[in-house]
Amino acid sequence: MGPTGPTTPTTPTGPTSATTSTSETGRLTTHVLDTSQGRPASDVAIRVYSIGASRALAASAVSNLDGRTEAPLLEGDALRTGCYELEFDLGSYFRVQGISGGEPAFLDTVVVRVSLTAGENYHVPLLASPWSYSTYRGS
Repeated sequence: MGPTGPTTPTTPTGPTSATTSTSETGRLTTHVLDTSQGRPASDVAIRVYSIGASRALAASAVSNLDGRTEAPLLEGDALRTGCYELEFDLGSYFRVQGISGGEPAFLDTVVVRVSLTAGENYHVPLLASPWSYSTYRGS
């Protein structure tokens, strides 16, 4: 408490606005969860495309044992304001797991289209089974 009431820290470690990015450069991360088995989905191929006048591959990765990528998919100057598509190769993942989603797979490559703003942090998890998926903006 200050002499006239509570004080608010003014250092860089003080509170931040809910709409303010905690990183000056921004980044895009993901996490793939296999809801049919209740565990992270490892070895899922993931691609990110920037969507503009053309569709261009911006990044690619494979999920690790925790269902995450080893590094952000996009970070710093690579994350520009615009539209992106994240592609997740679920059909091959579930085939390797011995879980049939039909032939051909009902969900083979799942595409999630998002609009991102440079300088912001985005975490886009994918929760999936051979027959359904959902996503959201995480933290």
